[in-house]
Order: sequence, then structure tokens, then C-alpha cells
Amino acid sequence: MLNRLSHTQLLRYAGLFTWAVVGIPLIVFTWHFPADASDSAQGLATPGLTLASLAYLAFGVIYWQVTRALGARRPRLVDALLLAALTLSAIVVSHQTGTGMGAVLMLIIAGVIPWLVPLPVGVLWLILQHGALVPVFSRMEGYTPGFAVLQAMLYVGYSSFAMVIGLVAKQQAEAREDQRRLNSELRATRALLAESSRMSERVRISRELHDLLGHHLTALSLNLEVAGHLTEGRAQEHVRQSHTLAKLLLTDVREAVSEMRDEGAIDLSGAIRTLVEGVPALDIRLDMPEPLTIEDPERAHVLLRCTQEIITNAVRHAGASTLWLTIARDAGEARIQARDDGRGIEGDAVPGNGLRGMRERLAAHGGRVDIITGRGQGFALDIRLPLENAA
Repeated sequence: MLNRLSHTQLLRYAGLFTWAVVGIPLIVFTWHFPADASDSAQGLATPGLTLASLAYLAFGVIYWQVTRALGARRPRLVDALLLAALTLSAIVVSHQTGTGMGAVLMLIIAGVIPWLVPLPVGVLWLILQHGALVPVFSRMEGYTPGFAVLQAMLYVGYSSFAMVIGLVAKQQAEAREDQRRLNSELRATRALLAESSRMSERVRISRELHDLLGHHLTALSLNLEVAGHLTEGRAQEHVRQSHTLAKLLLTDVREAVSEMRDEGAIDLSGAIRTLVEGVPALDIRLDMPEPLTIEDPERAHVLLRCTQEIITNAVRHAGASTLWLTIARDAGEARIQARDDGRGIEGDAVPGNGLRGMRERLAAHGGRVDIITGRGQGFALDIRLPLENAA
């Protein structure tokens, strides 16, 4: 059963299990020491048990919410706010119970910190949240302020280990997503290659039919025409019929060759859908006619690579969760319109290697790309590619 769970699911359920186990002593002391009872011998601050129980339950609810889509999208401001609420809940549990229960809850927080905030911020967060527990440890019997700091540092070491585990899980999940995306790109390229091979084979067969059968049938028709002038009687009638059949057969061969050339277009829809299906971390809203036929294999390859680059930029650089992708063609040109809900760029966009490569591919065939972006407004591309060479 565990083999069926992803890295994020294992991390989530392990955290929930730890949270549930931590709550057992809290529930027991809440039942045995009502809110108006005196302080227990175990050192629990019993008047605050009700508030501690509420903070404990809030921790579980917030943790369930913040880990629901862990790794499926880019971290957002609301995720940082939920992380702050988690930390506050753990601190309240420790302060109200007068124990290190909150420090154990912070072990759970440490496992998800790498998923929600940048690593330098996460390290600082880890240290500061444990610093808030020093007053709790100072109130414990036999603890001096120095011992309280050492106790907090001990829990920092435990949490650091949990944080590294979370970081490794995140890196493994990202590596798996990259591998899945690369596999989809490979399958799309293979589909395009298969379409190109099919088209090339049809063109080769049509040329062979035209060059071999067409040549011999033309020669046969000329010879039969000559034979029709040299023969008389019934033999001449048979020669004329053969001449007529030869001309009909030559016409049929020419029509077959023309149909094979006209139908030798590449259907790009299958390759593009393979690209789209290989990116589960991004919600791609694809609008594309089927079949999407392109006569020129080189232009079909350019369109596929532009689509690939658009998806890659949305996943890696834009921080987008949704990509709207429209691909269409008319008699004269193919067009790709893409828009995401990512962070965008303020001012003029500086093209990276991907965008520069896209422009170079398009310019080689008379195409162009327009970039529309703004801070917090996402990233949009409008690509136009002529399907015929300019006169």
C-alpha cells in the first residue's frame, strides 16, 4: 500500500499520524483536570488546557489544508500565512500546557517548510519558532534560562533533520515531475517523427508510381497509338481498345499520385496532446482543432517546439497553476495563443534562451512572436507562423 503513495502523500500522512499521537496526552489531561482545577503534579497549566485543545485542533485542520495540494502548485502568500498559523498554534499549545508538546508539533512543521517558503527563509523560520519556546522551558522546574536555551536548541536539531527529509522529498518530487515532462516531450517528438515518416513514405511511393508506372504507361500508350495506324480490320479494333485502356490506367495513376501527395500532411494534434498530458502539475486548458494538419514537416516541428517551450516556461519560470493554450490554423498561417496566471514580469520582458530559440525558429520560416506581460498579470504569447514560403 505504501508503494502506491507519492512523496507528498507519505509526508502528509506521517505528519497527521504524529499530530494524532501528540494529542493523546493532551486529551487525557483535559479529561482528568478540568479548567478550574489546580495545577497538576506533572506541571501542566491546567487552566489553559481548553485553549490548548482548541489550538491543537486548529493545528490539525490547518495542516490538513496546507498539505492538500503540496507540490502541485507554486507556493503562494496564503501558504505562508497558513504556515504562520501553524507555528502560532504550536506555540499556544506549549505555552498553555507548559510542556514541550509544541516543539513536537514543530517537527511536523519542519517537514513542510521547504514546500512553502524558500530555503533561507525556512531556516530562519525554524530557529525563530523554537526561540518562542524558551520562556516555556524556563518555567519548568529545575530549568535555568541557559538550560531552557539548550533545550530549545535540542529541538532545533530534531526539526532540522525533519526539514532535510522534507527538502529531499521535495527534490525527489520535482525530479519525478521533470522526468515525466521529459518523457512526454520524447513521446511527442516520436509521434511527430512517425507522422513525418508516414508522410515521407507516401511521397516516396507517389514519386515511384509517377516515375515508373507513369513513364511506362505513357510509352505503352504511344506504341499502341502507332500500332493502331499500322493495323487493319479486327486487329486494329483491339489495338484501339488497348490504347483506350492504357490512357485510362495512366489517368488513374496520376489521380492516385495526386491524392497521395494531397493527403501527405502531418497531424500535429496527437503530439501536442501528448505534451499536455505529461504535465500534471499545470492545469492546461487546450483549445485545438482535430486533426491539426500541417503540410510542411519543418513548420510542424517548429509549432511543436514552440508549444513545448510555452509549457516549460509556465511550469519553471512563471509560477503558474493554469495555462490557456489555443492552437489554430487557416489557409495561410498557423497561430498559437497562450496565457497563464503566473507572476508575470514588470516592464519589457528580457528573453531567455528558450524565448530566443523560439524567435529564431519562427524567423527562419517568416513567423513572429508577440509577448504581453505585467507584474501579477501573467504571461501571454501570440505566435504566428506562415504555412507557405513568401514569394
